[in-house]
Amino acid sequence: MPIAVKDFTWSETNTEVCITVPLKGVKTAKVDIFSTDEYLKVSFPPFLFEVALCHPVHDEQNTAKVGDGTVTFLLVKKEAGLWGNLSCSDTVNKESMKNKREDAVAESQRKNKELENKRAKEKQEQNKAAVKEQMKLEEQNRTRIQEEKDAERKQATEEIEDWKQKQASKISLESDHKPSEPAPRQRGMIDVTFTPRVFPTPVRESKIPEEEAWLKKQAEARKIEDIEDSDLRPEEKDPVWLKNKADNFFKSGNHLSAVNAYNLAIRLNPLVPALHSNRSACHLKLGNYMKCIEDSSRALELLTPPVQANAQSRLKAHVRRGTAFCHMELYVEGLQDYEAALKIDPKNNDLLEDSERIRKVIQGDGI
Repeated sequence: MPIAVKDFTWSETNTEVCITVPLKGVKTAKVDIFSTDEYLKVSFPPFLFEVALCHPVHDEQNTAKVGDGTVTFLLVKKEAGLWGNLSCSDTVNKESMKNKREDAVAESQRKNKELENKRAKEKQEQNKAAVKEQMKLEEQNRTRIQEEKDAERKQATEEIEDWKQKQASKISLESDHKPSEPAPRQRGMIDVTFTPRVFPTPVRESKIPEEEAWLKKQAEARKIEDIEDSDLRPEEKDPVWLKNKADNFFKSGNHLSAVNAYNLAIRLNPLVPALHSNRSACHLKLGNYMKCIEDSSRALELLTPPVQANAQSRLKAHVRRGTAFCHMELYVEGLQDYEAALKIDPKNNDLLEDSERIRKVIQGDGI
């Protein structure tokens, strides 16, 4: 049975009440305080102090100080005025105090429940606000990244379009570099002993079988098909004359007429790589990219075996086919042709720059 503390002191003003409870030598660690608007309890076994206040106070504004062997309460009155008495007159008997105590516990539980709900709601609102803020930041980050990607893609597209225009202006035809032949002299018989043709390639780097095969292929390519067409003049059946005519058409910007001349030359001599390669240049100028790819591919088929003598011709065919692929936005295939051209001429700065530009476009599309 706890011992009730009766030797407490109290004082009041119009707005506050001060209560001092002696601890009777009990350690402060054993002191337990419970309070509501109308009830106070201090338990420090074996002692107990409790009081049912005669008027309500602001429990959330009250303070309790434990120290110097006492517990000191400073209570803030809800209504200003002097009380005269600290406790209610109806709490003299045990039953009334028990009811007050139970009411105080119930009130405290209700307030604690409300406080928990309030805190839970505030935490939920804070979490929602944090999620919204995080979503906002993520959206801003996504927008920023997308804008950067769009800017990079736009820049790469502009660069590739500019590059396409420059490539079109750099297209040149292959020339046989043969001087015009004079009129044939009167027929005669001359005995000539030919020395074997030798390529200007160092012995350690020479590919004699491939070079001989290339010479043989070139000789076969010079054989002219006979076309029976009464509408054609004699010179129009000469593939060399037709090639020169087509070259002149190309240089003057008449690409369609150049294609027609190359068509006839290819009918007469379909095994000459330069005819297919030059016609691919015309198709590239005209925007016939698939035909450009077909002619470039045919030229590369004829430019075998790969030797030093046909290296520049193969390089041009790869560049034209790669450019056509890029115009069709098939940048991966285009890059493969440019890399093949770089294997032929690794120190070509234009090819290096163009390859890097195409590679950036591919990486930009994959961003």
